[in-house]
Amino acid sequence: MKKTPEYTGFELGPIRPPSEAESLLIRITRNCPWNRCTFCPVYKGSRFSLRPVEHVLKDIDTVKRCVDIILEAKKDGVSPNEALEANHIEDLHAQHAAYQLVAGGMRSIFLQDGNSLIIKPGDLIRILQHLKNAFPTVGRITSYARSHTIARIDDSYLREMADAGLNRIHIGMESGSDEVLKLVKKGTDKATQILAGQKIKKAGIQLSEYYMPGLGGKALLEKNAIETADALNRINPDFIRLRTLAMPVAAPLTAQFRNGDFDKMGEVETARELLLFLESLDGITSVIRSDHTLNLFREVDGLLPDDKERMIQPIEEFLALSPEDQMIFCIGRRTHRISRVSDLHNPVTRGYAEQMCQQLGATVDTMDEVVDNLMQSFI
Repeated sequence: MKKTPEYTGFELGPIRPPSEAESLLIRITRNCPWNRCTFCPVYKGSRFSLRPVEHVLKDIDTVKRCVDIILEAKKDGVSPNEALEANHIEDLHAQHAAYQLVAGGMRSIFLQDGNSLIIKPGDLIRILQHLKNAFPTVGRITSYARSHTIARIDDSYLREMADAGLNRIHIGMESGSDEVLKLVKKGTDKATQILAGQKIKKAGIQLSEYYMPGLGGKALLEKNAIETADALNRINPDFIRLRTLAMPVAAPLTAQFRNGDFDKMGEVETARELLLFLESLDGITSVIRSDHTLNLFREVDGLLPDDKERMIQPIEEFLALSPEDQMIFCIGRRTHRISRVSDLHNPVTRGYAEQMCQQLGATVDTMDEVVDNLMQSFI
């Protein structure tokens, strides 16, 4: 019988969605079981493993104790740090997690790492129930999941997970094009993406799907936009979140780009793809979120179908600009001197953006190279 490894304290994984910035992070698995996507640098060189359920439950109990001490100390007007020390709580990671949950208003919990639903359904349900018992006021428990994993889980288990408190799942669709998915070694296909999304919705769990403009490069611009929109039209997720392709140093796709094996698009071409994608969304009621600094257009944020034209408008305005004005906007946006396309009409914000273009030596011809360098700091 395999011996359970010794518990070494509260664990924290490397990533979470921006929308979970104030969530308590509970690590159920380590790294990613697939770990072959060429655009992702996060888990490369790391082995996937499941944490023992008892370790996860102990993490929850430790954070619960920390939260109780912090709240009681605040109520009594004493220092929470001193109260934790007096109660012999030495796990600094657990303390930080507890402070995070309290600061976030005890509202949400996110399960790490890249695919928590790969564990046995019964084990996940046990963890969810333990979380709800420990933190009954928490209203949202969420997780990343791979569509390939979701497609293999029985609907009855998904409903049990929903009943136990799992009420939102984030899936990195990235693309609905089989060609693009194969190109970047995503390990799934369009049909599986659709099936997984529909299963989550059927279980009564909120669904966030992620789309990556630019992932197919210049050759697959139209397919990436149209096929992804078609897949999402068949799912009608609660949220569609935009994550424009970036080039992290450690991502295999970056090496392919540098070797000339991937025809990466620039800002203007990526904007054209995003416009085609939005135009192709039809018959759904999803919320579109441009909630990452990698995205060029903050204005692309709203509810379909009512806000569709409003979200499309700034992209059309950008594409109608002169190449020089497109450069000023892109450099200004990437250096936080400009927030929206309309800021180009403000002499002050436009002036700041023009100064950055001069400072960085950006021209119409070198704009995309300059932007690529700037985006490295965002990754």
